[in-house]
Amino acid sequence: MRNSLKFFSAILLIISMITPAYAVKPLLLFDEAHGQRFTIDGGGGDLGLSAFADVFVDAGFEVRALKSKITPETLKGAKALVTSGAFSPYSPDELEAISGFLNDGGSLALMLHISPTVRSLMDMLGVVPSNGVLKDGGEIIGGKDIDFKITNLEPHPLTQGLDYFSLYGGWALLPNADGVVPLAATGDNAWIDLNRNTLRDSDEVKMRLNVAVAGTRGRGRFVVFGDDAIFQNRFLDANNKKLAHNLANWFLAELL
Repeated sequence: MRNSLKFFSAILLIISMITPAYAVKPLLLFDEAHGQRFTIDGGGGDLGLSAFADVFVDAGFEVRALKSKITPETLKGAKALVTSGAFSPYSPDELEAISGFLNDGGSLALMLHISPTVRSLMDMLGVVPSNGVLKDGGEIIGGKDIDFKITNLEPHPLTQGLDYFSLYGGWALLPNADGVVPLAATGDNAWIDLNRNTLRDSDEVKMRLNVAVAGTRGRGRFVVFGDDAIFQNRFLDANNKKLAHNLANWFLAELL
């Protein structure tokens, strides 16, 4: 009996030592230090990202807003970083910190609202944004030619189980580095409003254009979406929410 008690005591001790390690949730940071107007705390109202953040919480993440400069210290312990709708650019030091984060195995999701503020970050990732907003890229939503469904999806964990997702004023994305691959594209009649006159001029050619790409850097990986509205509260319908769930699971799979 005494030996049995010692045995069970040892088992309980081992369990007590192991359980806390498994109870620690992976940390996901939302960058809110670069002029973001749509935040996870309800900022931006129905254009906020609170429901998007809830998807990550439900998937098992600890979610925090990062409201200070991105540094190796502020990224310490994080497994994933999300930046959506940045209105101010990243400094060279921040780019170096993000690069180190990815090289060490971190994951990044970037969603564009405007391209100039994230151009340096995209250059680092090997992704080139278009010089104008996409038009008439598929089945138009609500009569607006900048809002449409994206049905051309490449096989990937991020597109698993999706027939389409919806874009609300997005940018085309061109892979410009080895290992950066398209995930989703418009229909063949899409065009870029280069001079922003809302009319298709003779030099604005219709073609299929990428709106989401993914790639790797070091031991980490990243995804870039050419629109930040896709995950905002107002637009997080069943399909876009499925895309958000896929993103959460993709981040988690990196941790296994």
